[in-house]
Amino acid sequence: MMQRIEKTFAGRKLVIETGRMAKQAAGSALVTFGDTMVLATVTVSDSQSTLPFFPLTVEYREKTYAAGKIPGGYIKRETRPSDGEILSARIIDRSIRPLFPEGFKNEVQVFVYVISADQENDADVLGLVATSYALNASKVPFLAPIAGVRVGRIQGKWVLNPTFQQVAGSSDSIVMVEGGALEVSEADMVEALTVAHKGVRDLIGTQEELLAKAGRTPKMAWTKSEPDAAVVARATALAKDRIAQALNQADKHARIEAVEAIKKEVAAQVLAEFPDTGKAAGSVLGDLEYTALRSQVLDTKKRVDGRSSTEVRAISIDTGLLPRAHGSSLFTRGQTQALVTATLGTANDVQRLDSIDDAQEQTKSFMLHYNFPPFSTGEVRPVRGTSRREIGHGNLAERALQGVLPAFEEFPYTIRIVSDVLESNGSSSMASVCGGSLALFDAGVPMKAAVAGVAMGLIKEGDRYAILTDILGTEDHLGDMDFKVAGTEQGITSIQMDIKIEGLDLRIMTEALEQARQGRLHILGEMKKALAEPRADLSNYAPRIVTVTISPEKIGDLIGPKGKTIRGIQEETGAEITVDDSGLVTIAAVGGEAMERAKQMVRAITAEPIVGDVYEGTVKSITAFGAFVEIMPGTEALLHISELKHGRVEKTEDVVKKGERVRVKLIDRDERGRLRLSMKALEPKPEGTVDEVPEETAGAAAGEGGERPERGERRGGRGEGRRRS
Repeated sequence: MMQRIEKTFAGRKLVIETGRMAKQAAGSALVTFGDTMVLATVTVSDSQSTLPFFPLTVEYREKTYAAGKIPGGYIKRETRPSDGEILSARIIDRSIRPLFPEGFKNEVQVFVYVISADQENDADVLGLVATSYALNASKVPFLAPIAGVRVGRIQGKWVLNPTFQQVAGSSDSIVMVEGGALEVSEADMVEALTVAHKGVRDLIGTQEELLAKAGRTPKMAWTKSEPDAAVVARATALAKDRIAQALNQADKHARIEAVEAIKKEVAAQVLAEFPDTGKAAGSVLGDLEYTALRSQVLDTKKRVDGRSSTEVRAISIDTGLLPRAHGSSLFTRGQTQALVTATLGTANDVQRLDSIDDAQEQTKSFMLHYNFPPFSTGEVRPVRGTSRREIGHGNLAERALQGVLPAFEEFPYTIRIVSDVLESNGSSSMASVCGGSLALFDAGVPMKAAVAGVAMGLIKEGDRYAILTDILGTEDHLGDMDFKVAGTEQGITSIQMDIKIEGLDLRIMTEALEQARQGRLHILGEMKKALAEPRADLSNYAPRIVTVTISPEKIGDLIGPKGKTIRGIQEETGAEITVDDSGLVTIAAVGGEAMERAKQMVRAITAEPIVGDVYEGTVKSITAFGAFVEIMPGTEALLHISELKHGRVEKTEDVVKKGERVRVKLIDRDERGRLRLSMKALEPKPEGTVDEVPEETAGAAAGEGGERPERGERRGGRGEGRRRS
């Protein structure tokens, strides 16, 4: 039976309903906010998976029909998810994953469909609300309702659900944070999270009200696999002290090899003593490693590599190491290393985006691509295209740098950063931020400030906790939090938090943000030693870009019939030329000579005639009252018979011939824009000569019967390709 609830949230109508769609799923919910509608479904396997982890998958799909569109390209159906869809799926996954009970290993699959998009209200946070309700209304043992909101600051006031930051939480704590900002302070960030958490509580209250009204489905029976007590005791006796000792090695591979050797040896011995235990010994040994690392941090305040909780690993930096790249850096922090490059392109290199959130195609002039090959961790594994993790980490680093880049109008380049992770032992996304900032400096991009990032960790047992700066991979794997913060000396530009416990209160988060700020300032200091500011000049191999503003009426002249004129300039000079509807012409060329030649040709075609200037033009036609001379491409003006020379002229042909090149002076432009030329104004007047007074015959200045074009009339028109060649 269908059940629904309607509330006002953030000034708009919010509706949650269930029981109308997807009734064979274990749980489903339809959430409507404005005219945006999201359907979430949940299914669960009845048997426990044999995988060593909880097999949760989240799929987020935007249906193009939701915005009244047909997919672009040759294949007219939705295919692989876009980067935006993958990022939304990751937000939902990371929010719900900590709230499944420990030890639950039945496979769970979440599908979220965006089925209506009003292009005003973001669907991803609605997808999280719908997923939460579907899970809580199903037989899946999910711990509690959660919700997600966006919060932004407009004119000094915090407002729920504009695009600014993404925050997910339960009624008691925050479970996931994702956001970008323009150098906001740590205090402002905490204030934003506080406002967001209030909105989260309101959404959770709405879910609980509908759950009470619709009735809850009994939760499925499941049993956590527990090893035999004798196996636990024997494995602990054999391995506990040895694993704790093996963990105290600074080198990642030496530490892993030592721990794995102990695990393998003890597992074999336990299996020999308890033949029917299967994989139980491996589970116990994993728990021993988990406990040993956490106890060491909490009890001794020392980490596995000997650092204190606030210490950043040693940093080394090289810049400008790739001679043909426009900008490059090699950023190494401990055993994490990123080779990062910056490439400058033109307006034609922008990425075109087809999204249901925009009425028209959008473009993107800044991209950061993150690559995580298997050799970076010393592993052998198949490579099957860009992973969701790579897309997520790249987006996080991209947001970190986006806010400090110059406006496109000031620096009209398309910018692409590529971060190739060469070594990884924790925090490779933040190494990409640091390396990306340095590569942009090396490329000569006039950024507002340098940006650095640091990954924070947390070990929490009851009331005891330790916040860790610049975490290792082991600390990420065995810890309770991965909290990444990037920013400048002035404030935060990007933030992301994932936790593995039920939630995190704002007090600990406030402390983590301050500790992250100190770590960030230290890293920025090391970066400043390597490259303090953007280089003064661009790479010799980067395109130079200049802009020329022309009259919008001249756009058609520049483009020419079917783009012939602008293509001709590009072919002759090798430059790349684009023009927009406002008349802004962008010229890009690697060589300065090619650029200057292209600029001169553009100006020659589009220049406006100036009264008093002298021109060399071609006589295009002869009439009884004078000649028409083309002084610029597509611009003809009248050379009246009285202005041919001093004294009386009987016939125009006595002085000039069709096709002849003549020097003329522009002497007048009337209120209708018509131009008048003179040859005699360029010559001294002989003594005693009486100049002819022009007859004011109707239509003479404009051309009898409208036969001659007025100023600015174009031959060939703009055609369809007026924006791009």
